[in-house]
Amino acid sequence: MNLFSFSVRHVVVSVAVIALARSLPAQGITFPPFLELRVPKPPSVGTGDGGSFLAYELHVTNMTAQPTTLKKVEVTTDDGERHVLLALSDTALARVISRPGVTMAIAEQPKLGGGLRAIVFLWVPVDGRTPLSHIRHRITVEQGSGDSARVQELDGPAVPVSRTAVVIGPPLRGGPWLAANGPGNTSGHRRALIPIGGSPAIAQRFGIDYVKIGDDGKTFTGDRLKNESFHAEGQDALAVADGIVVALKDGIPENVPGIMSRAVPITLETVGGNHVILDIGDGRYAFYAHIKPGTLRVRQGERVRRGQVVGLVGNSGNSTEPHLHFHISDANSPLGSEGIPYTHDAVELVGRCSVIGAVCERTTPVVRRGEMPMQNALVRFPQ
Repeated sequence: MNLFSFSVRHVVVSVAVIALARSLPAQGITFPPFLELRVPKPPSVGTGDGGSFLAYELHVTNMTAQPTTLKKVEVTTDDGERHVLLALSDTALARVISRPGVTMAIAEQPKLGGGLRAIVFLWVPVDGRTPLSHIRHRITVEQGSGDSARVQELDGPAVPVSRTAVVIGPPLRGGPWLAANGPGNTSGHRRALIPIGGSPAIAQRFGIDYVKIGDDGKTFTGDRLKNESFHAEGQDALAVADGIVVALKDGIPENVPGIMSRAVPITLETVGGNHVILDIGDGRYAFYAHIKPGTLRVRQGERVRRGQVVGLVGNSGNSTEPHLHFHISDANSPLGSEGIPYTHDAVELVGRCSVIGAVCERTTPVVRRGEMPMQNALVRFPQ
């Protein structure tokens, strides 16, 4: 049965879905697309060396049995003229879509079967100097094919934007440190949507794997099967702010360096290895993972000061070599929380690397303030 022959009184949809829905005039269709548009974690403004941005996810769910194709996604301001901040279509849109539970070619990602969901990973450039309190989403969809194809637009509800990124100190000393898997829309951390306790979240949305780089661009010298050969091993991990130790774990042995080598089975309890979580106030939690066993310098419930050593960098948990995984999120849970942006009061940008182990391009050192390191940046912290 054609969906559009249903009587309106027999249809129940959320207010958020039907808000401001409309058709393209040429099609003559006035009934709105039955889609849910949802932003689970409203974005906060982040800032890196490329400028300010919003990094968040738009969940689009097809609430009918009829296949629907996403043709265009626009992010706009919520002012009277609705200025377009970002517009994605064709391949650019397909590449930022993830389909939970569905494996398909990139070109097929925008095609939503009945009852299926697409997650659009958005990275929206914004002017960090201009206040932006809300954003909206306008999507264009197509139903059917050929001469019977129907094209419609749907405007979603206003989504609040926060500008309260916390300013923190360095998590490490010296360097250079490579911000591997750091903030960027293609980073592995960025796409790590994990359901914990029945609620999917991206705790690692702005996570960084800090690996220390030598002059040759490598992360080790000597025997690469020994943790002691790696430049990051045993380095001090520092409290980035005053806070309280609200979680810690110790006793997980280190891995032998390597892609497939794990000293223990990886579970929710062991994935972060030996770790520390600090409550740094205002609903923000700093997470330090993969600490060397037996080197924690803090206790549960202890109050710490910025710059205090919390443990030594190691290779425990889901880790291939000694490094520090660091992120800030909104709850006391390594994975069952939402990652939020932050800024450093000062960090020195000294180059970039394409990948770990590749020759890094060194640049004239520049002190950056009010930013966080971005994906594959090479940085130094104050000693």
